[in-house]
Amino acid sequence: MLTKSLAAPPAPLSARRRWTVLAVCAFSMFLVGVDTTIVNVGLPEIGHGLGVGTHDLEWVVDAYTVVLASLLVVSGALADRWGRRRVFRYGLVVFGLASLACALAPSLGVLVAARAVQGAGASMLSPVALAIVVNAMPDRRERARAIGVWASVFGLSMAAGPVIGGALIAAFGWRSVFWINTPVIVAALVLVAVFVPESRAARARRLDWPGQTLLTVVLCLVVGILIEGPRIDWASPTALIGYALAMAAATAFVMVELRREEPLMDLGLFRRPPFATAVLGAMAVFVALNVSLLLNTLYFQHTRGWTPLATGATTLPMALGATLCAPWSGNLVGRLGPRRPLVLAGAFTVAGGLCLTRLDQDTSVPLILFAHLLIGIGFGFANAPLTNTAVSGLPATRAGVAGAITSTARQIGAAVGIAVAGGLVAGTGPAGFAAASHPGWLLVSACGLFLFVVARASQPAAADTP
Repeated sequence: MLTKSLAAPPAPLSARRRWTVLAVCAFSMFLVGVDTTIVNVGLPEIGHGLGVGTHDLEWVVDAYTVVLASLLVVSGALADRWGRRRVFRYGLVVFGLASLACALAPSLGVLVAARAVQGAGASMLSPVALAIVVNAMPDRRERARAIGVWASVFGLSMAAGPVIGGALIAAFGWRSVFWINTPVIVAALVLVAVFVPESRAARARRLDWPGQTLLTVVLCLVVGILIEGPRIDWASPTALIGYALAMAAATAFVMVELRREEPLMDLGLFRRPPFATAVLGAMAVFVALNVSLLLNTLYFQHTRGWTPLATGATTLPMALGATLCAPWSGNLVGRLGPRRPLVLAGAFTVAGGLCLTRLDQDTSVPLILFAHLLIGIGFGFANAPLTNTAVSGLPATRAGVAGAITSTARQIGAAVGIAVAGGLVAGTGPAGFAAASHPGWLLVSACGLFLFVVARASQPAAADTP
């Protein structure tokens, strides 16, 4: 025991090895982002194939994001305890097996259940990948650039999901969006085994199962109410019971977390404006992105009768903006701190949303594509400063939990965005869809405005925190 405790720490990785680790983690993280949005463009085809309506298909998207969001923190804690590479590999295996189940699903219920398991596997990838990258990059500026690249790949995957999905559906049918994961998973497992070193926190925390259970209940209730509200009526007895249960679960979660010695989420961190606003900002950015993607998908396919491939292609400007601006944003954070890229992110997101607040059946396609480009640029500029600020707000030894809290906020935003966008246009026909979507585009702009609040609360020194 004494020999073990006095063993020298592992030698730092070479620059080439560090960036190889980043590439492997980013490659694996591409899966998580793609599978958050890849099915959006295929919802009409999935509904046709399984004989269900578009409203019920919201659960195909949100079963994944809700489970992913609810398990991210505990997955980060498990990775800090058991080893990040080990948990990362388990996540890849679970994700791959669940993808096969999705591809073979004979009914909506089976597909939704398999998507939930897929979300559980993804929860072992997102925070752990970021923790591996943070631990491999001890230099502050190099870490900021690495986070920019990581955010770029994740942003690209989110925006490129509809493009990839549209191409696959056009060529091979909707089940191919799940089959495609198999070779990628196999390649990722090999690369992780060869290149990614094992790491863990110096002191593992106790697992907070009561907090984990309550967090899952809160998220399921909130998203369930948002999805089902238009169908059951917002003022119905069922909805009122849902509100009461959600409030009770949220109150219980706060009480449990405040009393635990090692809580799932250290709620005291939210007293720090930079950390709290960064987490809320991450949520707002993903609300904006997912509202944009779902409204775009339904608008082009239902209102204009476009194919999934053509619809997916309309998100290419969004993917381009996110891909080009995320590394730039990472460099800005490393040199100047988070405030400037956050202001840019807010300005572009607001402008993109405002472009579509008067959307109708005859709105010019170039204007829509320009709006998508603006939203993509805003998304690209936002992720690096938000991630860097949130990760820097926690001790380096808890990098897994730091990444998990930010990733949880992102996935909550994704789930809420899908639920809100679906609720806005539920039951509308092709003629009324564009008008019904107007509040959604105002919401996108409001999310951009909130990034100005985050920029004001952020501290340039946050990027300097080791």
